[in-house]
Amino acid sequence: MSKSMKMPVMAADQGAGQGGPRPGGAGPRPGGPPGGGMNPSAMGFGPRGGPGGMMGPGQKAKDFKVTFRRLIRYLHPHRGALLVVLLTAVLSTVFSILGPKILGNATTKLFEGLMAKKNGIAGAAIDFDAIGKILLTLVVLYVISAVFSYIQQYVMAGVAQRTVYGIREDVNAKLAKLPLKFYDGRSHGEVLSRAVNDIDNISGTLQQSLTQFITAIVTLIGVVVMMLTISPLMTLITIITLPLSFVVIKMIAKRSQRHFAGQQKALGELNGHVEEMYTGHPIVKAFGREQTSIAKFDEVNERLYQSGYRAQFISGIIMPLMGFIGNIGYVLVSVAGGILVLHKAITIGDVQAFISYSRQFAMPITQTAQIANIIQSTIASAERVFELLDEEEEVPGTERSVDLHKKSASQGEVRFEHVKFGYKADALLMDDLNINVQPGQTIAIVGPTGAGKTTLINLLMRFYELNGGRITVDGTDITQMSRAELRSSFGMVLQDTWLFNGTIRDNIAYGRTGASETDVVRAAKAAYADHFIRTLPDGYDTVLNEEASNISQGQKQLLTIARAILADPQILILDEATSSVDTRTEVHIQQAMNTLMEGRTSFVIAHRLSTIRDADRILVMNQGAVIEQGSHEELLAQRGFYADLYESQFAASKKQTEAI
Repeated sequence: MSKSMKMPVMAADQGAGQGGPRPGGAGPRPGGPPGGGMNPSAMGFGPRGGPGGMMGPGQKAKDFKVTFRRLIRYLHPHRGALLVVLLTAVLSTVFSILGPKILGNATTKLFEGLMAKKNGIAGAAIDFDAIGKILLTLVVLYVISAVFSYIQQYVMAGVAQRTVYGIREDVNAKLAKLPLKFYDGRSHGEVLSRAVNDIDNISGTLQQSLTQFITAIVTLIGVVVMMLTISPLMTLITIITLPLSFVVIKMIAKRSQRHFAGQQKALGELNGHVEEMYTGHPIVKAFGREQTSIAKFDEVNERLYQSGYRAQFISGIIMPLMGFIGNIGYVLVSVAGGILVLHKAITIGDVQAFISYSRQFAMPITQTAQIANIIQSTIASAERVFELLDEEEEVPGTERSVDLHKKSASQGEVRFEHVKFGYKADALLMDDLNINVQPGQTIAIVGPTGAGKTTLINLLMRFYELNGGRITVDGTDITQMSRAELRSSFGMVLQDTWLFNGTIRDNIAYGRTGASETDVVRAAKAAYADHFIRTLPDGYDTVLNEEASNISQGQKQLLTIARAILADPQILILDEATSSVDTRTEVHIQQAMNTLMEGRTSFVIAHRLSTIRDADRILVMNQGAVIEQGSHEELLAQRGFYADLYESQFAASKKQTEAI
């Protein structure tokens, strides 16, 4: 994906275009046995990376309500399934909550039987039949709860994945519609983060946190109701300890948050450093900078260690402190329960059930606090995704029906009429540019770096929109053509080769949909690539890795040329297409290109002026304007800018030859 983001994909793409100048865990289940204790992940300090979750601690959306409503719209088609999730979550939790109360009844029966036997009551015995029925009822309730929980998770998994599937489809479709200037103004990592990490964050929250939130709310309400039915007094004692828990959580979370932020920042730096050193490893070794790289790694790694150590230590204090507060409440409830039992206000089984409920009471509250942080992070992720979806798209052309595989009657006449363009509206690079290219002509474009050569091609391919004037192909304004129709007329071979992870056959066949094996081989032979391909162990089935580093730069160039030959375009764009090959291969490729260029309009961007002496017309550009034009001989005779460029290159070549 990272490669495809380097340049947009073209219908008759024979390489990558150039961008031109850059403008700048959940806690314990409710209903379990007493003494479950606290879970670090229940406090928001689990693997998601601190109070703020994946997006970094404390990150919040700029407009929570608007983003939340927009995210809900993605869930709207699944409202029936969500209703099932809600219903099953409620039923699962309710059946689970009833467990301690029923278990308390069994304890009461056992206690009453023992006390009756101890007091010597005639015929007294433990009613094991009644206890057995109670325990059987309890098992049935827990089985039903588990079944509803399974249904809830199963349905929610489908809802979450279908929802995220829709978001991913929208993002992928959007990326294909964004103009080149969008990618020019943003790093690849930022775009990838929104398209991958942010959507994954949304997926995780929909899958887990939504059902946890429902369960936590139902558990909290259910536990309070059950405690009130047992003893309002003990319920009041339990609730009194709640504010103290909130104070502890807030204090510790506030202190640990800045360390989590430092941890995430250091982690990002470390990842960036490792990636940079890995991709540039040959250069690091060539300049002997291994120790510098290691020192930088050690420095960032030390900061990551210090931040992570402090964050985990401080957040880890929550467990013992919450346990201490919980035990205080446990002691108070036990004392009050014992007194009430002595006064026969409640039964011993009710005290056991209440203690179990009191243990569960804090869990949904801390879960809700955790989920609230995660939801903030998720809405922030959703907002970043929606910002991407709201980006301005390419200005559409007239979508005319066109068969991209059938060549039209285009002759290749190209006109630039009073063209005005600038990467920024207040800083025009081109002002009143006029060029008239006749069908079949070979037009060479030369000039110093930044003169506007690649910009000219980007405008022709409609990667950018004009600020004024128009460009026509065979008399038709390119804004009146669909981009697919326009770009199907062009074939590009660029100095910066672009090959994707796949076989050599697939990379060549990328030039034309439905190309046969014979077509691929014929194109490879025309580009003088067939010989080296057959010397590879797997021939045309050789798989190129992500950077295509398992073949040489010159061989990569040959494959992009073969791809252009296979496309059989009407207009060719060549940007130093032979700069990465040796002199002998360059001669062969030039012969193939001469054959390919016959009868076709060709634009050749050249830095080595010796390669374009036979061009029909040479455009000399400087600062976005065509300052000279004519044939090679005509321009030399003018003794102008082109003549100075040519003579400087000729003098440099002569010096190199003499030195050799």
